[in-house]
Amino acid sequence: MSEQAAAGSVEGAVAGRPGAGSRAVQPSEAEIPMYVISIAAELSGMHPQTLRQYDRLGLVSPGRAPGRGRRYSLRDIAVLRAVQRLSHDDGVNLAGIKRILELEAEVDHLRDRVLDLAAELGRLQEEVVRRQADLLTSYQRRHLPVPVTVTSGALVVWAPARRDR
Repeated sequence: MSEQAAAGSVEGAVAGRPGAGSRAVQPSEAEIPMYVISIAAELSGMHPQTLRQYDRLGLVSPGRAPGRGRRYSLRDIAVLRAVQRLSHDDGVNLAGIKRILELEAEVDHLRDRVLDLAAELGRLQEEVVRRQADLLTSYQRRHLPVPVTVTSGALVVWAPARRDR
């Protein structure tokens, strides 16, 4: 994934998910922590000390290497760019940015929940249709006349009922 693609997917990345959602068991390429703080600072256009401050404030929480060094993913860099845009271009303070990031994460979580519920509703509607068809079939077998099959070779003559006047 290119830097531009990472920056272009800020909305999904800011909320903690790279587009498809948090449903994936394995992290996507954008989620893999691979950049040390100096490279992440260069890619995001910030000073490394700013990245450390944002980590302390909980704005961006990078992964950690075995030696406890910070490792930033492409998603983290996209979030850093979004934080910078909100701060410099829109004039939002850090507390406001943190709240915006939390709300965007909540919106994405709720979108995922809506998708889950819609899928469950679809499954339940299919189940209702199947059960109605089973019930109708069962009712027809029990309550509707069954055609008589003649098993003997005898001839049966049918005559309409007479009406006596």
